[in-house]
Amino acid sequence: MSILAWLVVGLIAGFLASKVVNKTGEGLVLDIVLGVVGAIVGGFLFNQFGHSGATGINLYSIFVAFIGSVVVLLIYHLVFRRRAV
Repeated sequence: MSILAWLVVGLIAGFLASKVVNKTGEGLVLDIVLGVVGAIVGGFLFNQFGHSGATGINLYSIFVAFIGSVVVLLIYHLVFRRRAV
């Protein structure tokens, strides 16, 4: 996939995953970064189960990236949990 395709898929997946995980989103840049990392993680996880990873701008790739982004966001919130004052 081209860099532009990774950014588009990452933005969509990161935005959707952040809305599912914490309801507010993390901000545009962090949503893109977590979405792209999520696409990589999702591709790795899907490859481990015998399926293909993200292949382009299509619904399957967005689904793979979304699953990976949810995993990345859950880990992100466990590590960088904000403490209530």
